[in-house]
Amino acid sequence: MPAQFRIARFAAVAATIWLVVVSHSSVASPAYPSDESQIRAVLDMQTAAWNRGDIDTFMTSYWNSEQTEFLGANGIAHGWQAVLDRYHHSYPDRKSMGAVSFSDLEVHLTCADAAYVAGKFHLVREADQPSGVFSLDFRKFPEGWRIVLDHTTAFPAAAVVPATSH
Repeated sequence: MPAQFRIARFAAVAATIWLVVVSHSSVASPAYPSDESQIRAVLDMQTAAWNRGDIDTFMTSYWNSEQTEFLGANGIAHGWQAVLDRYHHSYPDRKSMGAVSFSDLEVHLTCADAAYVAGKFHLVREADQPSGVFSLDFRKFPEGWRIVLDHTTAFPAAAVVPATSH
């Protein structure tokens, strides 16, 4: 076989192998967002929903189960519906909700389907600006990452010391 045919055959085989490798690598490892980025996306969705005054959409980030819990200064709410009711009771209108932001977020994956997030929240409202810390336990379900336990603690309001007259 002449040399030019061997070179052409080698080039064709090499190109075929390259195409097979490239096509299999893109099928074998699709570009899925990381678990951490998926959890952060849930938190971004919460922030956007809250800041629109949309508690019902905000609550889609929680596992819709009787096992979902919220722990706060007023006690424990057991079950998704109780958590939803707590939010509607505590924040009856857009003005009481204010605008929320999260900061200092730490996402910790504990296994393939569990994680927790620690962070700070800050609300800006006309009358006040409460802030505090939270930890959220997440579980991965077929529909995505959901909060199963929310422990939120507000910092005490700054003490207002009345001015004394002398």
